[in-house]
Amino acid sequence: MEIPQEYQKNLYRAVLAFLIVLSLLFAVKFFSELRSYGMMGSSNANVITLSGHGEVQAVPDIANVYFTISKDAKTVKEAQEAVAKIEKAALDFLKGKGVADKDIKTENASFYPKYEYKYDTKMMMPCNEYGCPPRGGNSVIVGYTASESVTVKVRNTDDAGIIMQGLGTVGVSNLNGPNFAIDDEDALKAEARKKAIDDARVKAKVLAKDLGVKLGRIANFSEGGGYFPVMYGKVAGMGGDAEISSAPAEIPKGENTISSDVTITYEIK
Repeated sequence: MEIPQEYQKNLYRAVLAFLIVLSLLFAVKFFSELRSYGMMGSSNANVITLSGHGEVQAVPDIANVYFTISKDAKTVKEAQEAVAKIEKAALDFLKGKGVADKDIKTENASFYPKYEYKYDTKMMMPCNEYGCPPRGGNSVIVGYTASESVTVKVRNTDDAGIIMQGLGTVGVSNLNGPNFAIDDEDALKAEARKKAIDDARVKAKVLAKDLGVKLGRIANFSEGGGYFPVMYGKVAGMGGDAEISSAPAEIPKGENTISSDVTITYEIK
């Protein structure tokens, strides 16, 4: 059966009109999306900005201890040998307490001359009614100071107090710590960040509802945050040969706080 020519023309027109309308719809959608991307972060977009805060508490699993060895002598060699002697005693003690070599790190080693100003007695002029003339002389080297700074990571935190006491008896010049910390905190940081993002998202939804708008895509994101370790001050004083009786054998670790603060900007529609 042959289809009438007029019917074919009408069918073609209907299909063409449908394709034109469909194309226009796609074009409007395309330019709308393009405009949306073009307005991301621009001052022309309607946006709201909210901040969020997240915290995670965790018991520290390491304690960092810092000490310095400093000795004076007439020569560089003698000063360095005096430092090496105390360093050996400190390292032997630490290894005896189960501290691994990889957890003992020398941060700085140096030596420098010690000067003293010597007056030239042969060039001294007598004082008169106008006062005493300047005394001649110059600075001369009278010795050397050798110094070494060491950081120790104590993995058995229950031993932190005992280690502080022991180091205080071997002759170190300055002893500080312990600084309780989390050895691997990446997972805790991620958890704190997620809490901060959730906090900002909830605030944004409440505000959008109050304003009678809907949240769109995220136009901007920034993060800050902090790590708040449990720290103790100097436990051993200068001079290091005296026994330390004030440092407790057990030092409370408490909890460390890892926080994240985020700022999220949402487009609204």
